[in-house]
Amino acid sequence: MKRKTGAVLITCVLMLCAAGTALLIGGGKKPYRNLDASQIRSATVRLTPPDETIQIAEIKELVEYLQDVVIYQEDNSYTGYNGQGVTFTLTMSDGTQTQIMAFNPFLVMDGIGYRTKYEPCEALSSYANRLLSEENADIK
Repeated sequence: MKRKTGAVLITCVLMLCAAGTALLIGGGKKPYRNLDASQIRSATVRLTPPDETIQIAEIKELVEYLQDVVIYQEDNSYTGYNGQGVTFTLTMSDGTQTQIMAFNPFLVMDGIGYRTKYEPCEALSSYANRLLSEENADIK
């Protein structure tokens, strides 16, 4: 009887380990979770279409959106998709630049595409379009 209980217990532990490993492998990553607004000297966003670039004044708000982004496996098939891409160019405090394009269901970081979680990527696109609307309202 004790032997059966031990075997069942070992089987359960192995199944839990396998499930945990599967979750870690299949789970996404948050590449910007530790990003801080103080690390960014300046930021712009280019919306294509309509091919307009906007200087971002509130970097902290942008960082909050970037911290929520979740990426999965690398996937460069975004080149076969049509739609609006919003490309954020970040100039870091050390002088380096990075480009992040939200192109749902992809996030392209410095030319490398990744599948992404829909909602955070859509929030980045909506944020960029809101900035464009505000910019155009200020011009009028």
